[in-house]
Amino acid sequence: MLTTLENLFKLARERKEKPVDGSYTNKLLSDKSLSKSKVLEEINELIEAVDKDTNKIHEAADVFYHLIIYLEAHNIKIEDIEKELEKRKKSNEQN
Repeated sequence: MLTTLENLFKLARERKEKPVDGSYTNKLLSDKSLSKSKVLEEINELIEAVDKDTNKIHEAADVFYHLIIYLEAHNIKIEDIEKELEKRKKSNEQN
């Protein structure tokens, strides 16, 4: 399971370092406004799909993809997110 997500992060980083002409991923990485609007759009579509009990998996996959690209476009590293989550875990265990 995590391999697929790791591969998405690797793809985002690779495309950022070595852009590919015509790549949708590169379009999102270079157009931060588009990337933001796609994240918001996909989250809304997921919420609607959950409410209607239709197409939830497809929409959730779209959210993951667009969020990963958005994070990479803004230099927000998954390693830093993991560290933050680990801190929160330790904090919750102490309470």
